Amino acid sequence: MKNLVDKTYTKNKIQLIQSGKSYFDLLIKLITEATYSIHIQTYIFNNDETGKSIVNALKIASTKKVKIYLLVDGYASRYLSSIFIENLKKQNIHFRFFEPFFKKNNFYFGRRLHHKMIVVDAKYAIVGGMNIADRYNDCPNIKAWLDYAVFLEGPIVKELYELCLKTWNGFKVKRNLKPYEVENITYEFKENESSLCKISRNDWVRTKNEISTTYKEIFENAEQQITIICSYFIAGKTIRKQLRYAIKKGVKVRLILASQSDMKIAKSAERWMYDWMLRKNIEIYEYQPSVLHSKMCVVDESFVTIGSFNINDISAYASIELNIDIDDSSFAKKVTQNLDTIIKEDCIHVTAAIHHKTNTIFKQLYHWTCFKIFRITFFLFTFYFKQRE
Repeated sequence: MKNLVDKTYTKNKIQLIQSGKSYFDLLIKLITEATYSIHIQTYIFNNDETGKSIVNALKIASTKKVKIYLLVDGYASRYLSSIFIENLKKQNIHFRFFEPFFKKNNFYFGRRLHHKMIVVDAKYAIVGGMNIADRYNDCPNIKAWLDYAVFLEGPIVKELYELCLKTWNGFKVKRNLKPYEVENITYEFKENESSLCKISRNDWVRTKNEISTTYKEIFENAEQQITIICSYFIAGKTIRKQLRYAIKKGVKVRLILASQSDMKIAKSAERWMYDWMLRKNIEIYEYQPSVLHSKMCVVDESFVTIGSFNINDISAYASIELNIDIDDSSFAKKVTQNLDTIIKEDCIHVTAAIHHKTNTIFKQLYHWTCFKIFRITFFLFTFYFKQRE
């Protein structure tokens, strides 16, 4: 794919990480080896076995005078007990919920901190779709939900560190955040180990629509193939229009979607769109082994965007989302090979014949109802009177 316009990329060392034990082993290793600061910002933090293992590692890090900041979404992580939070604070772990469910100043409610980001010593970072919970880990007799992240080292980590500080402070900090501990950090990796990377954010309230713009450019500039793996693919009118444009150019579009989902109404709403997708010759593959939670797109074996952004109006307008855009053919080819393997070994190809055979008029009515409920719920519970200037 042609290089995207109006993007500032930096050279960074990156690694694709899949959910499961290896991901949480890496996270604990980074926490254990931290020397100055740890920022964890996530949508869900569960006080289950996986959550406890992360907390234990954080407590050990705090005894070494490492500054620790844990920011979780106030809605998705609302079940964390006051005792759990007090125990963190006793260990000098700074804890905060992101924004209350109802906010007065701009009169909006339901805004979500949906991104998942870990930054250690302003030197190492992980950005992806995995929350901190057992469901993303390899637990006994339970396969981890399928998800991905990227492990980053390089100048982009300094940018992520500054974003962590701004988010922690409620975006109130106006000064240029260049803490002294960031200034002298250097990164050692070879030229052939580096990839061009860029932070992309969506935060409609703050007029940030960078991920939406990335997808727009993907559909405009793709030449051969687009493969999207997405947990809640409920494309609005804008995305559907952009998809039609790409397909008319002869671009092959493949979607890897969930077969089983933690949000049944969202999956049923998604299946309402299957007729439209199949009429447009979009290939649909449903992942079988476990719940699919990934959010990633690879284009023409040259470009990848990965992070927390789902292709639906909630991610576009109602949540704070974070993706990493990667312009690197070598990395993109590896991602394509990974997804090709998943399609071949772990997915059912939903053809028009299969869909029409299994989709009765009653099921279609149910899927249509779920689609309408999903859309109505979005407008009722996540809206804004105005964007911030």
